[in-house]
Amino acid sequence: MVPAPSPEPLHVLIVGAGLGGLAAAIATRKSGHKVTLCEQAPALGEVGAGIQIPPNSSRILTKWGMGEQLRRDAVLPEAFVFRSYKDGKELNRQPMLPYAEETYGAPYLHIHRADFHKTMVSTATELGVDVRLNACVQAIDFSKPSVTLATGETIECDLVVAADGLKSKCRELFLGHADPPRLTGDLAYRIIVKAEDMKKDPVLEPLTRVPVINYWMGPDSHAVCYLLQGGGLYNIVLICPDNLPADTAVVDADIGELRGLFANWDIRLQRLLGLVQQTFKWRLQNSEEMDSWVHPEGKFALLGDACHATLPYVAQGAAQAVEDGAVLGGLLAHVSRADRNNLRPLLDCYEQLRKKRTTVVVKGSSHCRDIWHLHDGPEQEKRDATLLADEPVEGFPNRWRDPVFQKFLFGYDAFAEVDKAWEKLAPVYKGTTASAS
Repeated sequence: MVPAPSPEPLHVLIVGAGLGGLAAAIATRKSGHKVTLCEQAPALGEVGAGIQIPPNSSRILTKWGMGEQLRRDAVLPEAFVFRSYKDGKELNRQPMLPYAEETYGAPYLHIHRADFHKTMVSTATELGVDVRLNACVQAIDFSKPSVTLATGETIECDLVVAADGLKSKCRELFLGHADPPRLTGDLAYRIIVKAEDMKKDPVLEPLTRVPVINYWMGPDSHAVCYLLQGGGLYNIVLICPDNLPADTAVVDADIGELRGLFANWDIRLQRLLGLVQQTFKWRLQNSEEMDSWVHPEGKFALLGDACHATLPYVAQGAAQAVEDGAVLGGLLAHVSRADRNNLRPLLDCYEQLRKKRTTVVVKGSSHCRDIWHLHDGPEQEKRDATLLADEPVEGFPNRWRDPVFQKFLFGYDAFAEVDKAWEKLAPVYKGTTASAS
């Protein structure tokens, strides 16, 4: 259903039709404003494999009307299971089904990235978002504001939101200098195998019975595996030290090299890798915390990976971008085009609500490497003993069982945060009528 327009809608131009850009587009349209979404690719779509949708994100997506479709496409994991790399011994478990919904009122989902993106695109277009393909932004006028595309076309608007990802051109235009992603020292192999092939192997067949997310922790590396698409596919992510050449982000993987890296790991992982015929390896990069996401003139803001790219180790990258979109769009529900020259307080509020939280997530993700990649020895033995004792307190090695960190991640309610923030911000926009939520 297309929302009723604001009496005087803003024209918001969003750069980048990834999950963060789509979230911002959906939230802003639901707030009654006109949205143009510029995507440099010639077609909409996502590459990749599995992605996790935690409760802090699924809560938002459900309110936006996508809950049922996402559930149909997803698998709901019963638990997080942490294992030793040597023999696969279970060290610790965090139940998720029905725990997530009982505790946080929203599910934890595993879904193919393409299915997730397709649902977001469908929702955005149904709401009336104007999607422009082959629209590569080359320049931004931060005063008007406007963007100029590679074709030479200039599009004027009231607000530019840059959601153009880790290698954001808009971020560099905003900063006035080159700002390449930061190397993290890690890379990822991303693999999907068919569950039907696993079922032919008595060693692997048990992994297909019950949907859980398995984490194997080992020296300098870890593995993450879970079921997708009704249990028909098995998603495998293998993290190890980055050995890619400089200026290379993705290459074809040498299967022999891959199998050699995990030759001394749990036999189940070795058997899984025996099913792999071809894959790629991706350099993992992130970004450093920025001083600000908002241009001083108050007509431009960054969002998602463009301003807080993270390692994927707590599975929150896309979720944080969805939260960004929900918060920014929710705040915009309270203003109209009459406020177009006074958006700086609102954008500052958006940054204040989001920046500290996303920094904790980015740092927390990087910290997981220090916990999970220990070499055999006293520290590893102490970690494993702590996991086996299963007395979760703040700092617990299973980050999803840490009662403080878990609540911080999953308990966040973007809509409630907007409501609280607007109580303080409202006097700045006296006389403005809220149009939607």
